[in-house]
Amino acid sequence: MKNNTYLYVFVVYVIFYSCGTKKYIKEIPYKYSSDEYFKSKQEQENKIDSIYSVVNDNSEGLSDDILKIKEKYSIIMGVMPKDIQDYKLYTYIDQWLETPYKKQMLEKNVGVDASYFVQSLYSDIYDQTFSKTPDGIFRSKDIQLFTGRAFLQEGDIIFFRYDKAHPISDVGIYLHNDRIVACTESGLNIYNFNDPYFQLRYVAAGRLKQK
Repeated sequence: MKNNTYLYVFVVYVIFYSCGTKKYIKEIPYKYSSDEYFKSKQEQENKIDSIYSVVNDNSEGLSDDILKIKEKYSIIMGVMPKDIQDYKLYTYIDQWLETPYKKQMLEKNVGVDASYFVQSLYSDIYDQTFSKTPDGIFRSKDIQLFTGRAFLQEGDIIFFRYDKAHPISDVGIYLHNDRIVACTESGLNIYNFNDPYFQLRYVAAGRLKQK
């Protein structure tokens, strides 16, 4: 019995001494009280919310097809998707890109003339009837002409002159960030308006008058 008493005292001493050392205290994970835990958790979440904000990139409730068009042409134009506003314009253009150039023709993937394309585009999208010739569009009473490039907006018509015999020889459509839809020997496509090929031939731009 005496030996058992000594053994009990020894065990209690070892446990007390071991658990009382600073080393042991440092190794115990610090535990929050419930109030401290939730307070700390909320503070952490507030920090995260202040750094990252949830952005609704489809606040307009657009279809998947329109969202793809916005993303595709924002990349091509080098702008933010929110800057792509005229969805009907880009959707219409998208169907015709890379169609070969053929004079006085309008058939997807087969052949297209720029003035025929512009006439069709404005008829389908803006319910506006134009002539099928560049000069006829230029002389339309429904067009407000201007020359300043700083005023260009999505959908504006651009007029070009290729020779003296035809003061208004061709047309194109302005899109965004100096990108235009035009027809060259390479076909209907998106080109850089700053290219000397277009700059040397640029005459004026036109916009539908407000009704």
